[in-house]
Amino acid sequence: MTVRVEKDGPVTTIINDRPEARNAVDPETGDALVEAFLEFDHDPEASVAVFWGAGGAFCAGWDLKYVSSLKPGEDPLKDLHFPADGGPAPRGPLGPSRLDLSKPVIGAIAGPAVAGGMELALWCDIRIMEEDAYIGVYCRRWGVPLIDGGTVRLPRLVGRGRAMEIILTGRKVPAGECLAIGACEKVVANGQSRQAAEAMAHEIARFPQECVRADRRSVYLQHGLPIREALESEWRNSHAIVDAEGIAGATRFANGKGRHGNYEQI
Repeated sequence: MTVRVEKDGPVTTIINDRPEARNAVDPETGDALVEAFLEFDHDPEASVAVFWGAGGAFCAGWDLKYVSSLKPGEDPLKDLHFPADGGPAPRGPLGPSRLDLSKPVIGAIAGPAVAGGMELALWCDIRIMEEDAYIGVYCRRWGVPLIDGGTVRLPRLVGRGRAMEIILTGRKVPAGECLAIGACEKVVANGQSRQAAEAMAHEIARFPQECVRADRRSVYLQHGLPIREALESEWRNSHAIVDAEGIAGATRFANGKGRHGNYEQI
């Protein structure tokens, strides 16, 4: 199996397990990743996923040995085209990059997350990188474009100019720089990304989950909207949560829980 799934209560860790290929993604792996993430999203007991690569590499991108077997002029990616009628998108070349999940995913990044591997990292909601980890458009060397969301998500995280420089030069971007420019949210010691991501996942899983998912959804829905429309979108998406979870939570506070910003007793 190229993908493994391990569960610890409400946290699901999805493991890309092709260390001999630095976790590069071929069609079998892409399908397995999609299946694993959809199963997580549909599991009523699962709240947060961690995405991790075995063997010290997050993902070296699209498996270029597989790509080299494709035949130019025959539209080898025809099965991955977006439908003209606006229907559901097929999976991305690297698998889950087009999935629109309802629950958070935290990327635990060790070693390279390059080319399509960078795009998979950018697909995650939060990225935790080890000190020696890095991203980069390493496919710049080979004429393989970003087709798993890299040109969409990277500018939204770090700004257009910074993203353009990273994309066009294809250079290595180390973890410290990723943290400084907003391409990741936390840097940890080498060998600790999975542990740190799972700890964060358990912390998020402690909270009332309808509220967590509504706020996450609002962040994505508002992107690109004028302020008024964004505020309306937030209201439509979230106001019912006050009745569903907020009143019960406020009652716990009134009864003495969580005072003075205490997150332990909620």
